[in-house]
Amino acid sequence: MGKTKYIFVTGGVTSSLGKGIISASLAKLLLARGYKVAIQKLDPYINIDPGTLNPYEHGECYVTEDGAETDLDLGHYERFSNTPTSQENNVTTGKIYQAVIDKERRGDYLGSTVQVIPHITDEIKYRIKLLANKGNYDFVITEIGGTVGDIESLPYIEAVRQMRWEMLHSSVVIHLTLVPYLAAAQELKTKPTQHSVKTMLEQGVQPDIIVCRTEHPLNQTLKNKIALFCNVEVSSVIESIDAETIYDVPLLMLEEKLDVEVLRKLNMPIESEPKLEKWKEFLRKYKNPSRDVTIGLVGKYVELKDAYKSIIESFIHAGTSNDCRVNLKLIHSEEIEEHGIGDRFTGIDGVLVAPGFGGRGIEGKIMAINYARTQGIPFLGICLGMQCAVIEFGRNVLGLEKANSTEFNNKTPHPVIDMMEDQKKISGMGGTMRLGSYECSIAPGTLAYKIYGKEEITERHRHRYEFNNKYLEEYQKAGLIQSGINTRGHLVEIVELTSHPWFVGVQFHPEYKSTVANPHPLFVSFVKAAIDHSTEKKEVGG
Repeated sequence: MGKTKYIFVTGGVTSSLGKGIISASLAKLLLARGYKVAIQKLDPYINIDPGTLNPYEHGECYVTEDGAETDLDLGHYERFSNTPTSQENNVTTGKIYQAVIDKERRGDYLGSTVQVIPHITDEIKYRIKLLANKGNYDFVITEIGGTVGDIESLPYIEAVRQMRWEMLHSSVVIHLTLVPYLAAAQELKTKPTQHSVKTMLEQGVQPDIIVCRTEHPLNQTLKNKIALFCNVEVSSVIESIDAETIYDVPLLMLEEKLDVEVLRKLNMPIESEPKLEKWKEFLRKYKNPSRDVTIGLVGKYVELKDAYKSIIESFIHAGTSNDCRVNLKLIHSEEIEEHGIGDRFTGIDGVLVAPGFGGRGIEGKIMAINYARTQGIPFLGICLGMQCAVIEFGRNVLGLEKANSTEFNNKTPHPVIDMMEDQKKISGMGGTMRLGSYECSIAPGTLAYKIYGKEEITERHRHRYEFNNKYLEEYQKAGLIQSGINTRGHLVEIVELTSHPWFVGVQFHPEYKSTVANPHPLFVSFVKAAIDHSTEKKEVGG
């Protein structure tokens, strides 16, 4: 196809307008036209990566196949495109400055005074082009985090200005902005968009396409006004109205011809309509389920849905695969800890105990697991959720009083969960865990084997603590078997309870690999078990 074309996506007026969803939707449309597309996120914060950020600050930390801790937008990229991302797909200001300082210390700049321009901007441009050089892509879509006008974003906008000048007709800038509705005046207002574009112009960048987030449709008069004041063609003013689901957005952008406008401005061929039959079928099934189930998601960040973004989306994929709507009931583990189970699990068809770090709310998670185990409710524990299941079983079945993880009590008499040996010498944080994709061997004849249908799998990890193999035989004899093992490190990856309808704990994060095109088999099987449980309840009740 020739040299790579670059698409830059910026945001204005306010954050959280959905640059990631617009970027992922555009990528989906271009992929459906047969182009080879990559997406990356440039984050202006000075942290090296989101790995040490509190979920309240930044939501979920998404982990790639190669073990990079990245922004949650990469999850959207993968779920829409069904293409794995890597550490090259997420760059932060921290990484940029660290790379420049390392070069300065090595003498790479030959004694030059190191400055934002050209050294920082050169490093940004290098990272943008690195992705294209590695993959021979037709398009690289680069989302720039934050809002135009932020001090933190200035070097990135400057890098875009330079690349635009250097590449002439090989790039476009899409500016996502807000057109607010004033209820008192009953009007949509374009002034914030005008100011946002003016701020970009002051920094030397003229947007080519303006995508307008809005609660109400934009009429032609408003589109004409935005085009006039923002120096773009009328056809380049794209409406992005609030959607029922993020999975509607690619089709809404198709209707608005965002992909056509991008291809036209980049002088790329527009030959046939994008192939989106499977996507449309997914949406049809998602919006017209034949049944409902309710699953309780137990965690300590439930008031912040972005902390469990990939899990929530995985249930959408798995539910649709089962022709079912999954209604999630978010249950705070600290409330269980303080007030007991009560009626929190009334009407629940399955229980998922979420991953996390730290001791807050742990006893509540353990109580929830005990309830699911003793009541025969389908249970899935992810990472810390699996570890809590091991602790619960040790205390209440094996009689290991005060069994615990050394993460929460390093003096526990029964450390059934303990830190990995290669982690005990590490004192720092950030990128020091077991991260990324690891192999897992599944024992034939187990529920895990039935779910995956094969003996060898790979899954993504993010943790420091593991099942303590000193207790392995004791658990095995009592019925909590180790059905998945990482044979290289002899590490337990999957546990399941043989005397329970569906009780599985996994040390890895299956939610990171679930996509629209390939719902994760663990979630699909879990939802099916919840459906079966719901059906049995109705039959007994009837």
